Amino acid sequence: MPARVILSLGFALALGGCATFEPVALQPAEIRAAVDADRAGLNRDVEPLAGPLSLEEAIARAIKYNAEHRLRAMEEAVAHGTFEAGRFDMLPSLVASAGYRYRNKDLITRSEDSVTGLPSLANPYISSSREVTTTDLGFSWSLLDFGQSYFAARQNADRVLIAAERRRKAIHNLIQDVRTAYWRVAAAQALGGTLRATIQEADAALADARKTEEEGLRSPLDPLRFQRQLLENLRLLEIIEDELSTARIELAALTQLPLSQPIQVSEPADGLHAAWLQMPVEELETHALLANPDLRESLYNARIAQQETRRVLLRLFPGLSFNYSLRHSDDSYLINDSWREAGAQISFNLLGLLSVPAQMRLAEAGIALADQKRMATQMAVLAQLHTARLQYGNAVRQFERADGIARIDQRLAAHVDNQAQAGRQTRLERVSQHTAAILSSLRRYQALSNAQAAASRLQATLGLETVIDGSDDMPLGELTAAVALALQNWEAGHLPALSEAPQD
Repeated sequence: MPARVILSLGFALALGGCATFEPVALQPAEIRAAVDADRAGLNRDVEPLAGPLSLEEAIARAIKYNAEHRLRAMEEAVAHGTFEAGRFDMLPSLVASAGYRYRNKDLITRSEDSVTGLPSLANPYISSSREVTTTDLGFSWSLLDFGQSYFAARQNADRVLIAAERRRKAIHNLIQDVRTAYWRVAAAQALGGTLRATIQEADAALADARKTEEEGLRSPLDPLRFQRQLLENLRLLEIIEDELSTARIELAALTQLPLSQPIQVSEPADGLHAAWLQMPVEELETHALLANPDLRESLYNARIAQQETRRVLLRLFPGLSFNYSLRHSDDSYLINDSWREAGAQISFNLLGLLSVPAQMRLAEAGIALADQKRMATQMAVLAQLHTARLQYGNAVRQFERADGIARIDQRLAAHVDNQAQAGRQTRLERVSQHTAAILSSLRRYQALSNAQAAASRLQATLGLETVIDGSDDMPLGELTAAVALALQNWEAGHLPALSEAPQD
C-alpha cells in the first residue's frame, strides 16, 4: 500500500479519535485572564479625566467610550461586512479541485455481444489505472442563483441602514441617561456639604433631647415629640443621601470612567427654553416623519419585505445554468488525458406551478403587512412627538415652580439661622428648616433632570443628531466641541433644514 494512502488512513483515524471528548470546565486562571482582558479592552484608549466634567464632555465620553454604544457600532460594522460579503454571491463560481484514487486491484470488465446477448469472445480488459490523480478547474453560473443573491444583497444593504438607525436611537437613549445622571451628580455635589452638616446637627440635637428626657427636668411628652420630629427629619435626610449616593457611579459607568474615581461636575446653565414650545407643531411633525430613526427603520423593513416577496416569486421561474471546465487526469489508459467540457442546463419545477396562487397571495399579504406597519409606526411617532412636547412643557413649568420654592426655602433657612443665633429659634426648628431647604433643592434638581430628560425625548423623536458622522475617529476634544455646538443649537431652538436630515 502506498505511503500516502497509509498517511490518509492515519489522519482519518486521528480525526475519529478526536470526535470523543469530555466537557472541560473553565479554570479560575482562565476566567481571571478573560476578565482582565475584557477590563483592559474596555479601558483601552480612554482618556483620563483631567478636571471638572462638563455636560458636553460627559456626553462626548459616553458616545466615544460607552460599552453599549461600542456594541451598536460593532453591530453596524457586522451588518456592513455581511453586505460586502453577500455581494460576492452574485459572481459566478470558479472552482479548482484535485483528487486522488487508489485501487488494490485492476478495474477489469467484461462485455457481451449486443446482437446475440452472449459473452464476448474477447478477453476481459482493463480500462483504468490503479492510481489516478485528477485536476479540475470549473466555471459555473446560474441565472436563478444570481437573482436570489441580487435580492439578498439589496436586503443586506437595507439591514446596514437599519443598523445605522438603531445606532442613532441608541445614542439618543444614551444621551438621555447621561443627562439624568449628570444632574443627579450636580445635585449631590451642591447638597452634599449642607446635607452632611444638617445630619450631624440633627444627631447632636437628638442626643441632647435624649439626655434631657433621662434627666427628667421637663415633661416627658415634650422631649419625645422633639425626638420624633428629629428622627423624621433624619429619615428624610438619609433618604436624600441614599438617592444621591449612586449618581456618581451611574455617571462613571456611562462615561467609562473608573467607578472609584471622584467626579466633580461643572454645573452649566439650566438651558430650559420655550423655543420648541413656540414652534408650529406641523413643522415639528414634518421633520419627525423625515428624520425619526424608528420610522426610517420601518421604511427599510418594508423594503426588505418587498424584496423578500420578489425572492419568493423568483423561485417560480426556470433555472438556467452554464458551466465550463478544464480537466486533466494522469490515467495511463486515457488517450486524451486533458480536455475541456462545456454545458448548459435548464430546469423547471412543474409542480411548483400549483403553488403560484398561494405565492402571489403571500406576496400581496407581505406588502400589505409592511404598509400597515409603516402607517402604524408613523402614527406612533406623531403621538410620541405630541407627548414629548407636552411633557417638555410640563417639565419646564414644574422646574420653574420647584426653583421658586427652593429659593424661598433658602431664604427661610437663612432667617432661621439668624434667629437661632439670637436665641429666638430652637435647634429643632433650625434642623427642620434646613431639611425643608435641602428637600426643596433636591426637588429642584429632580425637576431640572426631568426637564433635561424630556428635552432629550423630544430631540430623539425629532431625530436631531447630537454629533456628526465619524465620531468614533474624532479626538475627544473635537467631539466635545461638536457636542457643545449641538447643545447650543438645541437650546436656541434651531431646527435643521430637511435637506440636513440623515440620508440613505
